Amino acid sequence: MPKYKIAIFIPAYKAVKTLDAAIRRIPQSLKNKVAEIYVFDDASDDNTYLAGIGYKLLNNIKNLNIYKNPKNLGYGGNQKKGYNYAIKKNYDIVVMLHGDVQYAPEKIPDLIKPIEEGKADVVMGSRILGHPLRQGMPVWKYFGNRLLTFIENSVLGISLSEYHTGFRAFRVDALKEIPFSRCSNDYDFDTEVILQLLLRKKRIKEIPIPTHYGPESHQITFFLTLGYGFRIMRSLVQYKLHVLGIKKIYKFDF
Repeated sequence: MPKYKIAIFIPAYKAVKTLDAAIRRIPQSLKNKVAEIYVFDDASDDNTYLAGIGYKLLNNIKNLNIYKNPKNLGYGGNQKKGYNYAIKKNYDIVVMLHGDVQYAPEKIPDLIKPIEEGKADVVMGSRILGHPLRQGMPVWKYFGNRLLTFIENSVLGISLSEYHTGFRAFRVDALKEIPFSRCSNDYDFDTEVILQLLLRKKRIKEIPIPTHYGPESHQITFFLTLGYGFRIMRSLVQYKLHVLGIKKIYKFDF
């Protein structure tokens, strides 16, 4: 198996209470293996940045770097910056791990394995393949996820278990082939990137992951989720109009 330069990207926002756990729970063998763990604090108004700097100094982690965005870029905007950083550094694989520990850092080795084996360009950690309701996912969020995923699969003609996980690993060369900078700066960035990757016929795999919804996780309210759903539907319509040649859509026109 070839040796890959792997990076772990941690987008963080108001994660002062959880950032240390997100870093600490990355398996030690993986910490020793990766080229860099980098945190982009998205202009939090708490001490997230200082917590990251403190953790780095106290634990003497040389491949851990903490950065703070001068202004808030949004969930999608922060990812754009993080992936461009990985491209600039010539990494081979980049993993996105949320700073609020909603996703289990212990599962990163499983997440990157299909890419290391040459079987995938993107791997997503699926809560739905596990037991999300038993593990605390709110019922309304579960059924909203299932409905959106059903619609997305029907439109796209594929069968992913979910599109809405924020736990992902990318082959960086795949990211280089898509204009992800044209995608949303909000939460619908995650789906729009998948649509771009599908246009490039990239291989997408899923692995089951545990579900965690604790008080420390950033919770999205029902009404915010409703708005998110409408934006996903808009992206799907735009994608279909573009693919059918009815209307050119800038973010899909490449």
